[in-house]
Amino acid sequence: MKNDRTLLILGVVLLAVVGAGPLLPQWALFLFTIAIAKGLVAQGLLLQLRAGLVSFGQALYYCIGAYTAGGLGRFFGIGDMLVQMISGALVAAFVAFILGFLLARYRGIFYGLLSLALSMILYGLLVKSEALGSTDGINVLPSTVFGIRPGQESVRHVVLVAGCAVAFIATLLVQRYLNTPLGQLAAAIKDNEIRVEYMGTSVREAIHVKYVIAAALSGIGGALAATTVGHIDPDMSYWTTSGEFIFITILAGTGSVVAPFLGAMVFGIIHTVAYDVSPNTWQMTLGTSLLLLIVFMPEGLWSLFIRRKAA
Repeated sequence: MKNDRTLLILGVVLLAVVGAGPLLPQWALFLFTIAIAKGLVAQGLLLQLRAGLVSFGQALYYCIGAYTAGGLGRFFGIGDMLVQMISGALVAAFVAFILGFLLARYRGIFYGLLSLALSMILYGLLVKSEALGSTDGINVLPSTVFGIRPGQESVRHVVLVAGCAVAFIATLLVQRYLNTPLGQLAAAIKDNEIRVEYMGTSVREAIHVKYVIAAALSGIGGALAATTVGHIDPDMSYWTTSGEFIFITILAGTGSVVAPFLGAMVFGIIHTVAYDVSPNTWQMTLGTSLLLLIVFMPEGLWSLFIRRKAA
């Protein structure tokens, strides 16, 4: 009942955002859509964090999803954003399935640094690839939905609607996964892997599954971000991008599958305001915010809702 209520609240909030879309300025629609895209990536990190794993290279699959969306338009003329998001998820999941056989063997800092190294390898390949625009990147075809191209004044709202729908479906599926026996093993894996193995469950396989699901979510987020911005470049796989996703996940907390979207929205607001007020020192503002959060709310923003319910 608790999880169903949380998902219901998320659905109501997304419907409210979608309904208010025509009344919101373009910059607000852009901010909401990017928050949804980054929230999907953070949701993948949440799955790994619950098992005690921290990926410093989640931008790898964010970038793969974005370049899949861009490549479909550049080489095949496909600009349908739903096709791009599904393709981004499938390509990212396929790559994660292959790399997962390696990463599932490692834990702790080795897991984090290896994921970071893989992300930076992709960055290096993209920088050297002239066919994909090198450091300049490439433009993404104007968005279409089911082959219909919305008008210039409504395109951001249409992208937001599609992003909200896909995010809600993805969140629903993630929640269903967490309610399965395999999904509920995360806490046990984090506490004691040996006991999990004694139960007859392969820890490597469980981590491998989480890694693939997290990659698929990141691929969707990358494709949505590419469609929203209209341009992609190698910086989407750079280590600073992965750092943003970790920031969002820590900011949100791991108490709910809805928390990453809250964290992404708060991150976007802090980033926008800080950059507007002081373009040269906005990183210091973000760092200060994270420091205060760790000191006063070590379990993230979602702990506020948990404390309120407990009170």
